[in-house]
Amino acid sequence: MARVSITQVTTYAGWLAGLAIAALVATGWRRSVHASAELERSRGQQAVHEAIELSEEHAPLDAPVPLLQKVWSAVAGFGLAVWVGAATATVIAFGMAYLVVTLTNMLKK
Repeated sequence: MARVSITQVTTYAGWLAGLAIAALVATGWRRSVHASAELERSRGQQAVHEAIELSEEHAPLDAPVPLLQKVWSAVAGFGLAVWVGAATATVIAFGMAYLVVTLTNMLKK
């Protein structure tokens, strides 16, 4: 079994956290689309001038949610909360371990 120092573990955890943040930023990065005049002109040329009949129907605003969907939502939310809590606790634990090792080494000097 290979011996790994707390410094190496903390460094790897830092890299992992940094890469995770970079991945989250990369997936959330989108360019906004602005409407252009040319797009509107091209739509105007292709528009069909036929009347479409509309009907008005009542739609309930608060439709009942099935029990299975409620249970699944609760279980999924609990699972995500545990997972995020464990990840956060791991990062904090590595940070605290690094802090304790660093301060202990400073006191030994």
